[in-house]
This record gives sequence, C-alpha cells and structure tokens, in this order.
Amino acid sequence: MLFSWSARTTQALSAAAMSALLFASARKHFKQPGFFAPVVPDYLCRNDGGPGTSPRNGTFAVMSREEWIAASGLLEVIAAVGLLIPATRRAAAGGTALMFTTFLAGHVDALSRAYAPGGTASERRIHTARLPLQFPLILWAWSLAAGTKKA
Repeated sequence: MLFSWSARTTQALSAAAMSALLFASARKHFKQPGFFAPVVPDYLCRNDGGPGTSPRNGTFAVMSREEWIAASGLLEVIAAVGLLIPATRRAAAGGTALMFTTFLAGHVDALSRAYAPGGTASERRIHTARLPLQFPLILWAWSLAAGTKKA
C-alpha cells in the first residue's frame, strides 16, 4: 500500500472536508439567501407587516426569515472553524450534528408545502431531494463527534 493513514489522520481529513462544505454553504447563505428561504418554516418567522397591514407572527417567531438565514449561515461558519481545531472538533461536530438535525424541521415543512395544492412540480422535486440529504450529513457529523477522542 502506498499510503497508510492513521485513524487520527482520516478523522482530520473528514473534519476538513465537512468544514469546507460548511464554509461553502455559509457563503451561499450570504450570497444567495433566497435559496434557503423555502426551508425556514413560517412559524419561526417574524413578520412585522407592511404599511397598512397588521403584524403577524408565527408561534416561535423571534427573527425574520432573512435573519434566520443569516444566523444559520453564521452558525455554519462557527461550526466550520470549530471542526478545524482539534481541541474543539468534538464539540463542533456534535453541534453540527444537532444543527443538521434541527434543519430537518425546515426541510419537512418545505416538502409538505411543496406537496400542498399551491406547490409546484419543481418545488416537489427540489425538496424531495433536499430532505434525504440531511441524513448522511447528520451521520457524518455524528461520526466525527463520536470518533474524536478527548486529548
């Protein structure tokens, strides 16, 4: 065999790959926030209303849709940095697994709206593909958390 990698090296490379993915996703949060708008559930979004309308707020509305998108992008940056630092990798990986798990609610909500009467064929295709992608991401992050030993 030409290369013999230790478990630690494999773990570091895996963490670096997930970090790169998170940095790329975070960048997209800020450059193309509209891409993420459909996966922010309405019940999380504060709507202050426009002129002549009364404010409507979702059950757990504490931020606007745009603020949620920016906050999740910022969380992805923090997770990406944490994965690159060996001393914080375990906590960052656990936090990343938790973050991806909480994102499931938005993907399920987007999928249900896509299959509602107002949904389009394009939305159904997109959200049918996006939801299952969360599961390997959760497992990947979890494997990084479980595989990183305390020093």
